[in-house]
Amino acid sequence: MSFDPKLLQLYAVTDRQWTGRQTLIQQLEAALQGGATLVQLREKDLDDAAFLAEAREVVALCHRYGVPCLINDNLPVALAAGADGVHVGLADQPVADIRRQAGPDFLIGATAKTLDQALAAQAAGADYLGVGACFPSPTKPNAVGITRETLAAICAAVDLPVVAIGGITPQNAGQLRGTGIAGLAVVSALFSAPDISAAARELLALSRAITEGETL
Repeated sequence: MSFDPKLLQLYAVTDRQWTGRQTLIQQLEAALQGGATLVQLREKDLDDAAFLAEAREVVALCHRYGVPCLINDNLPVALAAGADGVHVGLADQPVADIRRQAGPDFLIGATAKTLDQALAAQAAGADYLGVGACFPSPTKPNAVGITRETLAAICAAVDLPVVAIGGITPQNAGQLRGTGIAGLAVVSALFSAPDISAAARELLALSRAITEGETL
């Protein structure tokens, strides 16, 4: 399908570790109010029944704001919840299998850390790539990092939009200018912020400056 790269400008990835003073839904609504353009619901520790119940609530919330919602690495939950698509990692269900099961209009994002992986995901039918970790990440401390040069090479080699992920903050995001990315995927920089809506507005402005040449 034709995927609008602007949907990747502020890609919010949920993380339950930052809940406490607010619920996940409250945090997510604050991010949407601040301008999140796409949401990925990521839950590694919920069983499928609890994940599905939460996914239905999150999908409904995102759709009220006109924002697509993807589910991380769980196609059955995504389909049952009415999500717009899934994002899969390198060890998850293959993109080609998901495309065969879910059809041409289902959004599929794929992780890539090398040029070969990026080209393979494109050939398999992915709609966009998530590339990183661009910086050390508190969310995934053991994540394999990539260089700015590798990120730029992937963006130049594929026809798919690329979202950068991994340790991105307002302080380091500017280092990604000129790589060809379509947007920023953030976790802790958004959901650990005291004011999530304000953080979203700042990150979206940074992303637009990086991807469109807008001034802050």
